[in-house]
Amino acid sequence: MPGSAKTMAVCTVGGLVVATAYTAAFGVNGWLWIFWAVLALMTVGVLAARKA
Repeated sequence: MPGSAKTMAVCTVGGLVVATAYTAAFGVNGWLWIFWAVLALMTVGVLAARKA
């Protein structure tokens, strides 16, 4: 996995941890989960483009 794709994957996992912790502490924030979903889709796209 190239450096930029690996960094993006790490940020996505870190974002999931932050979103989960925020939800557990303060309740659901829809915008936070939408942002994470967009980040995850972008990461999948980058990984798919690198493998093609």
